[in-house]
Amino acid sequence: MLMRTPDRILVIKLRYVGDVLLATPVLSRLRESFPKAHLAMLVNPGTEDVVRDHPSLDEVLVLARGGLARQWRFVQDLRRRRFDLVIDLTDGDRSALLSWLCGAPTRLGYNSEGRWRGILYTQVVTGDRFSMHTVRYHLQALEGLSLAGPPPAPILTVAPEARQEADRLLREAGVDEARPFVCLHPGARWWFKAWPAERYAALADLLQIEAPAQALFLGGDQERSIERRIADGMKTPFRSLIGKTGLRTLAAVLERAALMVSNDNGPMHMAAALGVPVIGLFGPSDPAVWGPWGDGHRTFYKGLDCRACFHPDCFRGEQNCMRQITLEEVWNAVSQTLDAFHFTR
Repeated sequence: MLMRTPDRILVIKLRYVGDVLLATPVLSRLRESFPKAHLAMLVNPGTEDVVRDHPSLDEVLVLARGGLARQWRFVQDLRRRRFDLVIDLTDGDRSALLSWLCGAPTRLGYNSEGRWRGILYTQVVTGDRFSMHTVRYHLQALEGLSLAGPPPAPILTVAPEARQEADRLLREAGVDEARPFVCLHPGARWWFKAWPAERYAALADLLQIEAPAQALFLGGDQERSIERRIADGMKTPFRSLIGKTGLRTLAAVLERAALMVSNDNGPMHMAAALGVPVIGLFGPSDPAVWGPWGDGHRTFYKGLDCRACFHPDCFRGEQNCMRQITLEEVWNAVSQTLDAFHFTR
């Protein structure tokens, strides 16, 4: 229970792009509840651009990497900011320690593993992270502050300068702005969360022959290894922005798409936050917990028990959870979604 209205609030989420984006409803709820408070968020390097332009935030802090001296200077800087409320959404030891070191008198955080970090919080948040969607799980941290209500949606704000860069990149990729395009993201943090590259190639051909819509592949540098495989497997023109967009420009590209087809990854959540219909392909992760938030989305999930063969190995081989998602069922979902939206995006 909060004793007084906080003046300076810090939200910590030291995870990946999708995790940070799914934490933004907490920012909206805090801003509604404490309109005059200074609200900051601490995130990992490489994720800051998904919250850089969030309307509820006054400040984005990026965790320092490097030697002990640099990290200690970062801690001292946190202490000088004199936060009086810290909400740690990470559920990790490092973030718990940072919560404690910053000196805030009220510190809320998760401790799902029952580890020593629980003593570093003034209040441990209870909640089963696998029994609800991640948006609702994050918002549970605010129930201890008596802040409840319908969950706000994740917010991703597109910067004007990013739209200009997106214009240029789309032209260079050969995308006709007068015709709808569908974004396909074949990448995933781990190989066993990725739909086969040859099926993405076949899906792109179907889009460009049967829809007809333009297929545009997206991804980071880590997807370059499969870019050529997809291009070589296609019969229709291959359009790609793989390795060419930062997060802000990626958002500006996504907001124009008619549809996003993606493995379970951060860009999938970015598309959903922008109101773009998503078809999400899920393997070991459950879309009931990690699926795209909002209406109009479709997910495929075979519900296999993957605990026995989680990273780095999978003993199912050709029968693994992603290969069980067929090209036919994904194409049917794509065509139905495009028909429902009448290419109006």
